[in-house]
Amino acid sequence: MTSRRDFLKYTSLASAAALTPRFLLGMKRNQVEFAGKRLIVIQLSGGNDGLNTIIPYGDDRYYQLRNRISIPKREIIQLSDMQGLNPAMSAIENLFHEGEMTILNSVGYPNPNRSHFRSMDIWHSASGSGEYWDHGWLGRYLDHACTGVAEPHRVIETDDSLSLALKGETQNGLAMRNPEALARSARDPFFQTASQAQPGEGESGVAYLYKTLTGTMNSADYLLEQVGRAPNPTGFPSNDLGRQLQMVSRLILAGAETSVFYVSMTGFDTHVRQKNLQQRLLQQYSEAVAALRDTLKRQGQWNNTLVMTFSEFGRRVGDNAGGGTDHGKANNLWVMGGDLKHPGILNESPDLGDLDDGDLKWQIDFRRIYATLLDQWLGVDDEAILGGTFKGVPIV
Repeated sequence: MTSRRDFLKYTSLASAAALTPRFLLGMKRNQVEFAGKRLIVIQLSGGNDGLNTIIPYGDDRYYQLRNRISIPKREIIQLSDMQGLNPAMSAIENLFHEGEMTILNSVGYPNPNRSHFRSMDIWHSASGSGEYWDHGWLGRYLDHACTGVAEPHRVIETDDSLSLALKGETQNGLAMRNPEALARSARDPFFQTASQAQPGEGESGVAYLYKTLTGTMNSADYLLEQVGRAPNPTGFPSNDLGRQLQMVSRLILAGAETSVFYVSMTGFDTHVRQKNLQQRLLQQYSEAVAALRDTLKRQGQWNNTLVMTFSEFGRRVGDNAGGGTDHGKANNLWVMGGDLKHPGILNESPDLGDLDDGDLKWQIDFRRIYATLLDQWLGVDDEAILGGTFKGVPIV
């Protein structure tokens, strides 16, 4: 007999739509139509050091405060008289100069937290720093966009487990490394047994689990069909981020109706020997993003795509004795795409002479960026999803 534990274990691996329980086939469909625009969120996990990414080389205090890990002026890719890119990011230099990149400085939130887990929860849920929410901003987008029907492939995370950001109040996104692997996992005999069961009267919890199972099954079947329409694009680096973005571009070129892709890159908690480690990671990031941009641009999909890159917090302004940096607060964030409203550097470089206990002060609440992406790009009610009113920023 199938146990509840087995059921919960396998619901995320469901596939064939033919196994859909009969009571779900008649569910009313009420959703925001897919408009062809896609958002790709890239999370740099661990707290990327923004000051050595978008470098304020025009401020002498940068070199005074970072005598161990500062990047020499002669090596920096200059973007303005004040700021420039880390030299390891040369692969995306042309995006900035061709008007396909917007940089936002000093992004954060009130009463910032230096804990990886707590700060990431705040970014994932879009809550205030004193609030604890168990659902995320993109999960709530899915709740809003696909009410009455489970359609998890509208929001996909390219991982084996689902982040809080993609967990909604009534629906969740889909976590998968690739559609083929998801389909292989779904061939478990468990589903033959599970599909025969029917929830009884009043079993709302069981009905919800079957709804989740069915949505995952339908999405896995749909995505497997879609990827068969497009070959795997070439030119991506053979690292983890490169493989994730290659799969994302394959689904986009295949015409999959996925509005949001959530991608993560780890390793940015650079307490010691930061300089070489971060530069290696930034090079991997830049080469993978450049391959994504070039692939989508060749196929006429770049103007319909927006890429936002963030990290849960920045690092301390001063370096430490180990040649690294410790957990900080505000950070920079950047958005890339072919149809930006305000390319370039949106606001002033962070003030290194006015710090918050050795950290950068935040100037732009990250929820203002979320509000803009939801309202102006994805076309949904940002106030309903974020639970408040946040003034947008001129990105798109």
